[in-house]
Amino acid sequence: MIGLGTPPSAPIRLAILEADEPLPIIKAVRGRFGAIFTLLLRAACESLDLPQTLDSQLSLSTYDVVAGDPDTAYPDPETIDAVLITGSRHSAFENHHWIIRLVEYTRRLLEGNRVRVIGVCFGHQITARALGAQIARSPNYWELSVTELELTEEGKRVFGADTLRIHQTHRDVVLEYPPGTVALAHSKQCHTQAMYIPCRLITVQGHPEFNDSMMRELLQARHSTGIIADGPFEDAMMRAADKHDGVAIARVFLRFLRE
Repeated sequence: MIGLGTPPSAPIRLAILEADEPLPIIKAVRGRFGAIFTLLLRAACESLDLPQTLDSQLSLSTYDVVAGDPDTAYPDPETIDAVLITGSRHSAFENHHWIIRLVEYTRRLLEGNRVRVIGVCFGHQITARALGAQIARSPNYWELSVTELELTEEGKRVFGADTLRIHQTHRDVVLEYPPGTVALAHSKQCHTQAMYIPCRLITVQGHPEFNDSMMRELLQARHSTGIIADGPFEDAMMRAADKHDGVAIARVFLRFLRE
């Protein structure tokens, strides 16, 4: 991978594709997902061995691919270098018009072999679907809160670590990695945690952008409506403030964009 020791000649044009909006209580404090990922990417830039400003590394734009005007909800691929597809409360296997459009757009980017794709949670699953993989409800129920991932040998090389810890909140999974992708990680509950194709895509099932307060708010909201049962809720709440590697994962995203 290309290092980030010196500022690039031009920032990477990264479009954040918002596939949902945060809970109102989270949105009031941290904004929409575009703003939340902007904070994460800024922290990643500032934590480099030679710290960089966000603006020197990335030129960010944000698109609402759920409720936005279909004619303007997506950037022209010729005007961007990469996209980041966010998480969502929706299921990536559903056939709502906006999900089908997102899958088709992602497939077109990957087939074009120039614009790179970063996927997070729902975005990980959408990318896998665009490559022909099946998405379904996990037989292992919800995977929640800070979770340790075991890395493959390639995962250790890509992430520069032996293990990773990342926030999780999903009950849908990619059943099998798509052909041609490189498996990077697995957990006890989900064997398809991260995938990679050099210079084309990198995706993670977890949420590097989450912090403990976001995790707690989501857990409480889903527990209060009965979506998450008492036992898993209590266990997840106990781990919500555990150390996690969100910024380190975002640094890997930055390196991927410069490969």
